[in-house]
Amino acid sequence: MKSEKSTYDQLSRRLFGHEYYDGGDCVTKYSVGVDLGGTKILTILWNSEKRDVVAEHRTPTGAKEGPDAVIGRIVESVRAVADKAGLTVEDVRGIGMGSPGPLNVKTGIVLCPPNLSGWINIPLRDRVRQAFGAPTFLDNDANVAGFAEWKVGAGQGCANMLYVTISTGIGGAAIIDNRLQHGETGSATEFGHVMIDPNGPKCGCGNLGCLEALASGTAIARDANARLALRDRVGRQLTAEDVFALFAEGEPEAVEVVSSAIRYLAIGLANYIHIYNPRVIVVGGGVADVGEALFAPLREQVAKLVFPHLAHSVEIVPAKLGSTAGAVGAALLVDDIHL
Repeated sequence: MKSEKSTYDQLSRRLFGHEYYDGGDCVTKYSVGVDLGGTKILTILWNSEKRDVVAEHRTPTGAKEGPDAVIGRIVESVRAVADKAGLTVEDVRGIGMGSPGPLNVKTGIVLCPPNLSGWINIPLRDRVRQAFGAPTFLDNDANVAGFAEWKVGAGQGCANMLYVTISTGIGGAAIIDNRLQHGETGSATEFGHVMIDPNGPKCGCGNLGCLEALASGTAIARDANARLALRDRVGRQLTAEDVFALFAEGEPEAVEVVSSAIRYLAIGLANYIHIYNPRVIVVGGGVADVGEALFAPLREQVAKLVFPHLAHSVEIVPAKLGSTAGAVGAALLVDDIHL
């Protein structure tokens, strides 16, 4: 029977091409998942036998205080979820983390995420590993959320699945032939930065007409606020949630804004379908919470843009795991990833 150390050595090589296990033999049903965001850190303790969250801990990121302070909060949050379950960190099989990119999944270094102030080439994986001496894994936040939807969410049992998250920005993950895709440097599936309209608005990445600049929650709010009559109706700057509420009421200008975003999303998804040929596209994030009012026209428009046989072979479905997807997926990196 293989030792736990051998199992993790093989896992790390499969995922990232090099080894970084330094813990002893450990057989346990618990793992920790950390979802590091620009505004909050969500950490969970995961029971791999029951496939369930045992405990969770939320804390503000405090990104302006710099990486040392944030890493300190991550360490505290890991201890906190273990303590809530009457365990110590020594009782868990490992720690998985999802972080905003860009990052290098092979080295575990967070490169320069725009929403984490002062994070330049920060060795997040190794800093957390050194704090606990446990197997520690790091991946892009959209990747781990997509991984969770594949393993325990809307994409279960699907060998070829795309995950697209639409909220403040647009990101995603690809599972192709039962393998999470990373690319050469770990920056694969930047779905939000596929150029849709070269004459479109400037994206935060610096390019013009990226899908994120045309169809994200931020883009929807921007376009709605440019319509003075619509903004005056609410009496303040509109959020994406405001726009969708007005869209549901049938307000004509809100319908125009949302319909434009859906059209661009359909173009983006059609491109992804032609590239990846997925069986399922799982759509998550705040924009996806709109429900069938978004999904029905999105499916219809995508079907018109792809090859007919592809239109019949792909499903576009809402995500199931909500705001916990990132933390669950991070825990699953440790729990049972066998790619």
